[in-house]
Amino acid sequence: MISVADLLIDKQLPGNYFAVDTYVRGDLEMGLIENRQGDRLIALPETLIQAIYAGLEKETGQASRLVLFNCGRWWGKNFYARFREQLTDYYRLSPADMAMVEFLQALQQCWIAHGWGKIDLDHTHQQRGFLVVKICNSPFARLAPQNQQTSCHLEAGILSAFFSQLTGRDLHCLQTTCESMGADCNRFVLGLQKRLEPAEGMAAIADHDSIMQQLCQ
Repeated sequence: MISVADLLIDKQLPGNYFAVDTYVRGDLEMGLIENRQGDRLIALPETLIQAIYAGLEKETGQASRLVLFNCGRWWGKNFYARFREQLTDYYRLSPADMAMVEFLQALQQCWIAHGWGKIDLDHTHQQRGFLVVKICNSPFARLAPQNQQTSCHLEAGILSAFFSQLTGRDLHCLQTTCESMGADCNRFVLGLQKRLEPAEGMAAIADHDSIMQQLCQ
């Protein structure tokens, strides 16, 4: 039988570190938003995100996609460093050492807490060397220009750097479906860049399943 003394060895049983009601804290008088560690958070107005898209398109044209992807890579690298630090301090385990269900719950809640939508992982093609990431209700897709091209290049860069840091391998990320094109969610495929090259540009002419079939041949 478990004794009360055993239950009291630790001061608390850790819940989800990124639960919104405890992770995000604000001071209305000062106009500040902070996380539970006291680090500053920034709220991006919709008009700013739209202006970034429009400004990059005007200044760099087609290169805006590469600019956003590289910005996402930088963002994702720093995001993973903070994510790892926060989880290690709280759970006493690094993300790479956590059980998959615990890691996924933390990542999902973290994504929600930052207002980036809902994220999920699809391991169907893991044995072939690919990880599919699904993101729903993305503000980056909702505010992107409506056209026949995928638009979440910033998120693709974030995922590329985040999972590269997590796995210790240099992973590329390719978007296959986009909410801005009418898809039910944004789908991203993570894998080695050389193996993803055959599917570059296919999102405008093929559905996700066809792209995965091409990659897994």
